Amino acid sequence: MIEKLKEIVRHRELIITLVSRELKARYRGTVLGFFWSLFNPLLLMIVYTVVFGFIVGGARVSGFENDKWMYALFLFNGILPWTWFSSSMLESANVLSVQGALIKKIKFPVEVLPIMVVTTNMVHFILGLPVLLFFFILFGKALTPWMLFLPVSLISQYIFTMGLCFLVSALTVHFKDIKDILSNLLTLWFFATPIIYTYESVPKALKYVLNLNPMTHIIESYHYSFFFGSLPHYKRFAVTILVGLLFFYLGYLLFDKLRDTFVEEV
Repeated sequence: MIEKLKEIVRHRELIITLVSRELKARYRGTVLGFFWSLFNPLLLMIVYTVVFGFIVGGARVSGFENDKWMYALFLFNGILPWTWFSSSMLESANVLSVQGALIKKIKFPVEVLPIMVVTTNMVHFILGLPVLLFFFILFGKALTPWMLFLPVSLISQYIFTMGLCFLVSALTVHFKDIKDILSNLLTLWFFATPIIYTYESVPKALKYVLNLNPMTHIIESYHYSFFFGSLPHYKRFAVTILVGLLFFYLGYLLFDKLRDTFVEEV
């Protein structure tokens, strides 16, 4: 595995080139260009705030019934990293098929394709952070030193997401149905993660279920360091990092084992 990681590092310039190309291609021909990276999460926050804050009553469930705008910030704080995660998963399911011609024609380090997907969506996540900070200041929410915990949350999410994307991209080549199942699974996963509600608002019995979800603790790390201004639960978060490393190892192991079959299947 160490040798494989060193090989990935040797391809870093190719990864940077592919990420740059993907970012440019995504907004080529649009009027707003990269500003869509800021507007997309903002529009998503508005929709979820109206639906769950004013219509469904999610703000009441989460304890924000007296301040809907704080609930909007809470939502935005969770939606940003979730969008990075879900977009990476959905795109990784198609990336090997979409790039099939590239894989077939030359000797290509195919593992850089899932890495490109996750890294590109991470860049979109980072570009959305200034919008979040702007609304923190606009709504009078204090900025605390615990925001410096962001790199730890970011790295832990990157590792966990990367492991799952290796798994999904490799398996989807052989089992096309995964693409259809994945979108439904991610919807269920979204509601099983404390994004539209707080972890503390969940009944004790359900907390045991939420604790089995690694994304619970990753999203909570953003909530604690940004919204609540405190240190995330370090024991649960440490276990989440270990789980992320395990998924990364297993995901890349399977990907590497199946790589020789990709040319025939895509």
